[in-house]
Amino acid sequence: MTNNDILKKLRVALMLRDDQIVEILELVDFRISKSELGAFFRAEDHPNYMECGDQVLRNFLNGLVIHLRGTKENPKNPNDVLAKHKAEIPKRETSKERPEFKAAPKDSEKYRGDQSPSKSGSSAGKPKKKSFPKGNGKPVVVEKVVFKNGNKKKS
Repeated sequence: MTNNDILKKLRVALMLRDDQIVEILELVDFRISKSELGAFFRAEDHPNYMECGDQVLRNFLNGLVIHLRGTKENPKNPNDVLAKHKAEIPKRETSKERPEFKAAPKDSEKYRGDQSPSKSGSSAGKPKKKSFPKGNGKPVVVEKVVFKNGNKKKS
């Protein structure tokens, strides 16, 4: 695993944007531009790909410790910092907010545990019949095919 892979995985896991990574690196007095940082995240066969050196990764990890934990004088809770990052991620306008899935029975009276289920409904205990189109209820056969499978039978 290369330094670039480690940097990419940390960015995704911690939900960091490029400008946040630049700020984290500035915490340890390491200056880097967003375009230089973007070169680390490119595919290896891209012409502008750049290898992430040990110094960059070391300074990022040291800055990340300060960013998440804070300093001795001003400690932080890492969970609060991560929650703040998650809240800063903009929602997509096209995606619909998916409500949490809650499995609830359709007929709540039927599935109550304190009473036996009532059979007052018209379809209580009976399976629903399939409705076929008009006719005798059988699907229409378009063509009958006889398979011989290469076997010659004597008649």
